[in-house]
Amino acid sequence: MDTLIVAARVVLSLGVVLALLWYLQRRLSRGARALGVANPVTVVGRQPIGQKASVVVIEVEGTRLVLGVTEQAVTVLHEKPFTPATPTTLDAAISVLGGPESARAAQFARSLAAAEADDPARVAQPAPSASLAGSILSPSTWRQTAALLRQGR
Repeated sequence: MDTLIVAARVVLSLGVVLALLWYLQRRLSRGARALGVANPVTVVGRQPIGQKASVVVIEVEGTRLVLGVTEQAVTVLHEKPFTPATPTTLDAAISVLGGPESARAAQFARSLAAAEADDPARVAQPAPSASLAGSILSPSTWRQTAALLRQGR
């Protein structure tokens, strides 16, 4: 009987500690978001080159950097000021690409540019699932898979 009571106390104590940690994590992360503290470094993309090397594109305060990352070093390969795409740039890209989907693509590009003009801060913010980008848990991965399967039919 004593063993059962001790086990119940251990489980209850562990539950209280985990609940407290969860509450503090939620409270602290919500406080940082409420203050408008944004991450100054955004990882735009990553491409592995070898087993222990990759190329990473990051954005820091309006500048995009292409970095070579290995176990021993991080090297700046290229640096360029980042300018968001304008509707004219998008229209030019769509006209070059052409194809049967170009009318829908042009409409999408115009609506994207309009949304960006309305609220650029909202468009510039990474999606909540940005940390899942490229993984099997990412919703965009599943959408891309479904689109590829539909094309194959």
